[in-house]
Amino acid sequence: MKRSRLSRRRLIKSVLPAVLCTAAGKRASSRLPPVRTITSPPQHHWFGYYDKFQFDPTNRYVLGMQVGFEHRSPRATDRIQIGMVDLEDEDRWIGLGESTSWCWQQGCMLQWLPGSTSQILWNDREEDRFVCRILDLKTKRRRTIAQPVYSVSPDGKTAIAPDFRRINDVRPGYGYPGVRDPSSDDLAPEKSGIVRVSLETGETELILSIAQIARLGRIPKAEPGIKHYFNHLLLSPDGSRFVFLHRWRYPDGSRLTRMITANPDGSDLWILDDNGFTSHFIWRDPNHILAQSDQPSHSRANYLFQDRTRKIEAVGPGILNPSGHCSYLPGNEWILSDSYPDQDRNQNPHLYHVKTRRRISLGMFHSPGKYTGEWRCDTHPRCSRDGKLVCIDSPKGKAGRQLHLIDISTIVG
Repeated sequence: MKRSRLSRRRLIKSVLPAVLCTAAGKRASSRLPPVRTITSPPQHHWFGYYDKFQFDPTNRYVLGMQVGFEHRSPRATDRIQIGMVDLEDEDRWIGLGESTSWCWQQGCMLQWLPGSTSQILWNDREEDRFVCRILDLKTKRRRTIAQPVYSVSPDGKTAIAPDFRRINDVRPGYGYPGVRDPSSDDLAPEKSGIVRVSLETGETELILSIAQIARLGRIPKAEPGIKHYFNHLLLSPDGSRFVFLHRWRYPDGSRLTRMITANPDGSDLWILDDNGFTSHFIWRDPNHILAQSDQPSHSRANYLFQDRTRKIEAVGPGILNPSGHCSYLPGNEWILSDSYPDQDRNQNPHLYHVKTRRRISLGMFHSPGKYTGEWRCDTHPRCSRDGKLVCIDSPKGKAGRQLHLIDISTIVG
């Protein structure tokens, strides 16, 4: 508790205590929460997606990735450094490892192992296969699982993953270079899909094939030549179910989506949203998923889906950003989200109070026009374990993309 208070007091005294200015020089509201940049050049730093543990259980250490270039696709030989920032030691960067399996949007699935106080994991490559590294920061012991991971169970014992080779083939920016997709010419392969892997033994099992899901139910706007794949997997808070996106790409490069849930072994499949427009999602609890969709009631908006039912409820229509990367703070009273760049290229991380329907801005962060497409820099806000701090990715002038810490304790406290 003492460490947490010291960290937040130092944050309030940071170089940007209450006023945040965009790169264009526009002064933001003086009521914005304090923010400080916790990484620095010449290297660029980021974390990636919003549905992983970036903060350790004590909220002292913040994971991140480090790289020496921007504004191009990663090559198979491009190596990033894995590390963490010590918030109680002048934001000292601590190197922990390396990876050659990464992308700009989701990094290498770096995260604290759920249920552990000292272990982290990330994806890497060994010759012609992707693997997962698990490192214990206390004992320095490192293990390798012969399978990359995506989402990890709450007890840290199992994980699920899509075929990163196929994702890189159909959606560069989310898969990893370096290993060819053996099913590249197959529109719906039987041997590619979602696998479940034991993080204790390394045992791997294909639980859902792309071919199986391509045959399941109705495919909106189906036509010859569409290429199927899976992306964005997430186990529920109790590990009893998982959700994934079934996507298909048309010959012109466009794509549509269905959101589907299943048991951890791939059984009891349920098509939760089949209109083709599902996007960013998060579990609120073991039975509900907040996701972006296009529904008759409010068109493009955030909706709360009750698993294995047809119950759908709009959340914050007209207030909560309809395209943001959403997650719940502990207790589910607040939703943390963001926005894509506006007409001035500013991105707006924000909080939404579910009961009062209030939206509170956390700042306007400028993203220059060269941050676009595959190597754009979404803020992807992630909260600390106690819900008092938020970390985002955002460019900072000539320093490029860096990690920024926002103190929201006085808002949610």
